[in-house]
Amino acid sequence: MNRLFITTYGKYCRTSLASLQRYYRLPRPWIGACLVFRSDQMMMVCLTWQEYIAWDLDGTATDMWPRRQGVVGRLHEGEKILDAMQWGVPLKMKGKRPGTTVTKRITNVRNLKSSFWRSMLTKPENRCLVPFSQFAEPKPRAGREEVWFTVTEEPTSAFAGIWRETDEGNAYAFLTCEPNPIVKPIHPKAMPVILQPDDYDHWLAGDDAEQFQSPFPSQLMSIVE
Repeated sequence: MNRLFITTYGKYCRTSLASLQRYYRLPRPWIGACLVFRSDQMMMVCLTWQEYIAWDLDGTATDMWPRRQGVVGRLHEGEKILDAMQWGVPLKMKGKRPGTTVTKRITNVRNLKSSFWRSMLTKPENRCLVPFSQFAEPKPRAGREEVWFTVTEEPTSAFAGIWRETDEGNAYAFLTCEPNPIVKPIHPKAMPVILQPDDYDHWLAGDDAEQFQSPFPSQLMSIVE
C-alpha cells in the first residue's frame, strides 16, 4: 500500500515520478524532482483514489523541496489526469532597494478575495486536487520535530488546490482554513483544506470556493504515532 505524505509549510516531502514517467511518458528530468509527497513501500494507491483518478502513484521515494515538481489531479478536456507542476505560484513583489523586485513562491491560499487568486478560483479549469495520506505541522518548542496527521478512514485524501500557467511553468498551491480541534494545539494559525471524496467533482467543477474553506472534522482524523 502506498503511503503518501505531505508537509504543509514547505520544508520537505517525498514522492516519486518514476511510475508516471514509465506509464504516462513524462519527461525524464521530472524524475526525482517532485515536491508534494513522500512514499514508502510503493505498490499501489488506495482503491478510493485509484478508482477516482484511474491512475496509480507508485515508484521509488525521493526528497522534494519548494519550487520543484509536485503531482496534482485535474481535468483536461473532460478527462481526469495526473499532472506534474511546480508547488508554489510565483509572485513578484517590491524589493528592499528602490527599483528592485523579488519573487516569492506562494504555496498556500488563505485569502480567497485576493485578486492574485481570484482568476484561478473562478475558473474550473484552474482547479486541482493535491493527493496525500499524511501531512505535518511543526511541533511547538521542539526544534525541527513534526506532528503528522492523517484522515483515519481514507488512506489517500486530497487538498483543494488551484493552479495556473506562469513564466516558470505550471504551478499550484492549495487552500488553507482555520484549524480544527486536533490540529489547533499544534498549529493554531491554519490547516489545509481537506476535501470530502464526494466533493472532488464539485471542487473541480468550479463550485464556490468559500463553501469548501472549512476545517475537516477532527473526529475523522488522528495523529500518527
